[in-house]
Amino acid sequence: MKLDNQMKWVPEEDAALVACIVDLYNVGTYNADMGFKASYLNELERMLEKVLPHAMLKAKPKLESRIRTLKRDWTIVYDMLSGKDN
Repeated sequence: MKLDNQMKWVPEEDAALVACIVDLYNVGTYNADMGFKASYLNELERMLEKVLPHAMLKAKPKLESRIRTLKRDWTIVYDMLSGKDN
């Protein structure tokens, strides 16, 4: 069930989000052992503001929620392609 206040992500926003996450990882400033440091969401928000100035994608809850969804979807695809749980 979708609530009225939930936004619909468009492919351009997803592409920008993934590109910014990759850039953030490659810079290395926010990297931790198995992911990113706690403050990475704020930097990600700033990066996306430059790429998509009118999207108004805030770190909490918008980016946090979308990253969680992308991770879940990626896990499903990865498991299908690797033959796990077929």
